[in-house]
Amino acid sequence: MPIIAVVGPTASGKTRRAVELARALGGEIISADSRQVYRGMDLGTGKDIAEYGDVPYHLIDICPAGTKYNLYEYLRDARAAVADISGRGLHPIICGGTGLYVESLLKGMYLPEVPENPALRASLRGKSLEELTGILAGMKTLHNVTDVDSPQRAIRAIEIQTFYADHPDQARMATSPEPLPAAVVGVDIPRDERRRRITLRLDQRLQEGMVAEVERLLAGGVGADDLIYYGLEYKYLTLYATGRITYQQMHDELETAIHQFAKRQMTWF
Repeated sequence: MPIIAVVGPTASGKTRRAVELARALGGEIISADSRQVYRGMDLGTGKDIAEYGDVPYHLIDICPAGTKYNLYEYLRDARAAVADISGRGLHPIICGGTGLYVESLLKGMYLPEVPENPALRASLRGKSLEELTGILAGMKTLHNVTDVDSPQRAIRAIEIQTFYADHPDQARMATSPEPLPAAVVGVDIPRDERRRRITLRLDQRLQEGMVAEVERLLAGGVGADDLIYYGLEYKYLTLYATGRITYQQMHDELETAIHQFAKRQMTWF
């Protein structure tokens, strides 16, 4: 049976729509959110678990905070969830705002497991993000800016492209996918309403203890740099919790960053 994907920007009501579909059709939800996989990162990622009610969900709270879940792991785990749900005669419903995850899964993309290349990493260590971006641009067309939003991600992207160059058979499998049968439901709301919801939701989550959530993660041994790597809420809240910016700076800069993120999601979808 075809996969149903519910996509759209943050604060658009995707989860509610996906839950309604799951109840109406007899389905289970597979999250496509790159940060909701982490345990203990609840308010900052907007898990809203209560919204699922009695509808089973997959790929939420599957990794410890501080680790770095990636596209390869998502495709592996999402395919396993699709097979499990379909095998029980139910509808798999993808729901989330990480466009790279949704698009790669629906395109049928296969990614080989690319091992770390210590020699390559050593040769790239110390290079600026601009230099790394230039190297990667010489290896492939840069469609996805998240590949180069930090030196760590740029180095990993270069590592993957180097592996593909050395293993052309695996590269062909990754670049010539067979799309999956799917119906895509796009959820959108007027821009001003989306902005109102984002601001309201940010203030609500701060009142509900989002700062305390980050402080617990730091106290539990998750490194500040690891939390900053996750971006958005965890970047700015960590900068505040470690004394690098004021509360007002954190609030205002985070609010702006979330609005910008929602705009990028709309462009993607």
